[in-house]
Amino acid sequence: MKFARVAAILSALSLASPTSAFTTPAYRTQITATATGNSYNRSYSTYLKESTVEEDNAEDTAVEEKTQEQQPAAPAAAVVVESSIPPPTTTTKRTTTTKITADRIKKATKERPYPLFLAEKAASILPSFKSEDYYPTNTQKERIIVLGTGWGAASFLKSIDCNKYDVTVISPRNYFVFTPMLAGASVGTVEFRSITEPVREVSEINSKVRYLEAAATEVDPKTNTLSCVSIVCEGNSCETEEFEINYDRLVFSVGAQTTTFGTPGVEEYCNYLKQVGDAQQIKNAIVNCFESAGLPDLTEEEKIKELSFVIIGAGPTGIEFAAELLDFIEENGARFYKELLPYVRIKIVEAAPSILRPFEDGMKEEAIRKLTRKIELEGVPTLQPLEILTNKLVSEVSGNYVYFKDGEKIPYGMSLWAAGIGQLPITSNLLDTLGETEQKEAQEFARGRLAVDPWLRVIGGDGKIFALGDCSCVSSAPMLPATAQVAAQQGEFLGDFLSKDYCIDAMDDKLLPPLGMNADQSKTLADKIASFAMGDDEIAPPFQYLDLGILAYTGSGSALAQVQIAPGGGMPGTTENWDPVRLQIKGKLGFGLWRSIYLLKMTSPKNAVLVALDWIKVKLFGRDISIL
Repeated sequence: MKFARVAAILSALSLASPTSAFTTPAYRTQITATATGNSYNRSYSTYLKESTVEEDNAEDTAVEEKTQEQQPAAPAAAVVVESSIPPPTTTTKRTTTTKITADRIKKATKERPYPLFLAEKAASILPSFKSEDYYPTNTQKERIIVLGTGWGAASFLKSIDCNKYDVTVISPRNYFVFTPMLAGASVGTVEFRSITEPVREVSEINSKVRYLEAAATEVDPKTNTLSCVSIVCEGNSCETEEFEINYDRLVFSVGAQTTTFGTPGVEEYCNYLKQVGDAQQIKNAIVNCFESAGLPDLTEEEKIKELSFVIIGAGPTGIEFAAELLDFIEENGARFYKELLPYVRIKIVEAAPSILRPFEDGMKEEAIRKLTRKIELEGVPTLQPLEILTNKLVSEVSGNYVYFKDGEKIPYGMSLWAAGIGQLPITSNLLDTLGETEQKEAQEFARGRLAVDPWLRVIGGDGKIFALGDCSCVSSAPMLPATAQVAAQQGEFLGDFLSKDYCIDAMDDKLLPPLGMNADQSKTLADKIASFAMGDDEIAPPFQYLDLGILAYTGSGSALAQVQIAPGGGMPGTTENWDPVRLQIKGKLGFGLWRSIYLLKMTSPKNAVLVALDWIKVKLFGRDISIL
């Protein structure tokens, strides 16, 4: 019922919605402000209120901030900043001058040295100081709206300081799903409930996070308003309800959807593997194929057609699903469908020359060897059901065949499309809304994603909108992979970043590097290491991705684990300079590492226990083939 309700919301949205480098222009801004006490979470826009801002194209640009006692004859550019924080017993007098030059920005956004970055990440494990002890309970908090309940949103909720912000999560899906294990769930290796966690339980501070079961349809950056739609059900009757909600900060983490590249027939006849509902549908389809092939009066050719499983896309999703399906045939097939096993065909189709492109060549060869292995079962002829087809471009999918551009076609009983991702309608709508800002120029690099600066602020969003995960593209770094690892690190970074006191709003329609609100404010050990690595104590450390490696299950208790020990020189993707040091683990050892890491990455101990019990249950009793 829950999946049906989510599907109803997404269906309503589909009817209502149509299907670079970070640069800061040279500027000179002089601000004179008079403040009493310590201002909490002030922003550049607060400083700029009623002030005079002058700009030119000088090479040496600066931001000058002066704090002094208010005089009767204040200059025209002066602005009184009234703080909601009770002032201390004595007035603080401080004068600081901060120069923001193009060279300083370039240095601050440069990738931090790897040894220092590792030390910074290690230090971030230490407990950090929260604002609960000094933030007044009677002060109105800024409202943060979080769109989505994926990896980025879950990590953000765990790291954001809810004593400082009023946090609301909006998503049609009220749970987090451990997506790397959807392939296993689609054949019954793990239960769906074992890899999901209600969003109200994701965060340790869930009692302070509000959740609304709805889908956002439109973002208005000018009014900071979000338009949403929800499906309200009473008994068997459901109706659509629309509402609007205002935000002070918007965390845009809606993820992406499977893209078909305009291939005819894909949407109508192929399965996807992005959501729990997809995995449930695939599981039922697999069992239906076997049951249909067992009907009387079917010819041998018809049985082969019913038991042909075509997987389009040889990335980690496609490969892991093929491995899990092969395990089902090897471990449970003889028990349920012994007479049908000789007719099983599994075909992996890939447009590129090789599979698993992120892996080294030796790891790819190991994956091919495990996937194309021969299977020996008692009472069954030797099986070698899996075949890998590379350099094959799909031109069309019909109800019975997959057609290729070389004229060949293959029959199938079930097909899975795992060939790429595209942006959701709401992401495209937001890009259209920001079309007349710097976001338009950044699209030359972002290519349909939301371009963000090194601090994950959406370019053109005035510092009010942040984006992370598959829907975003950091414009100061190489294109990051669309993986859960990237989204999780970005969510953790953004939650920690917003929990601290930085000037994050745009200044005269320009996104400046975030500066600390108070030069004397305390810093964590991780912040001190980052500042030392940057050579800058005032600018907030930008996001930097730590590649922990990639995993892929290849079947029969074997997996690939490629762990990056040290980065290469140059930029990722260049054949001449990019040569990182990687540790390659495969076979049983890789399988042990694969399972261990997945258990450790579970959102809660409950999920880890449930998944471990599922693995034991499958070993003892086999997979469940009930069609639900």
